[in-house]
Amino acid sequence: MKVVVDMNKCQDHGQCVFSAPDVFQLDDTGRLAYVSEPDDALRDEVEEAADVCPLQAIRIEA
Repeated sequence: MKVVVDMNKCQDHGQCVFSAPDVFQLDDTGRLAYVSEPDDALRDEVEEAADVCPLQAIRIEA
């Protein structure tokens, strides 16, 4: 699985962090950091994170 975040859309609301904390984090400056190729076992969490993103900035690729 590959996770892609459109950083031009992302406004660092952090909703994804609550859904998938093993994949998404806010760094020390409050900007989103993420694992671009997380383990497939985390797919459900990543899908939820994509669903709750208020700007739909998260995309999951095979």
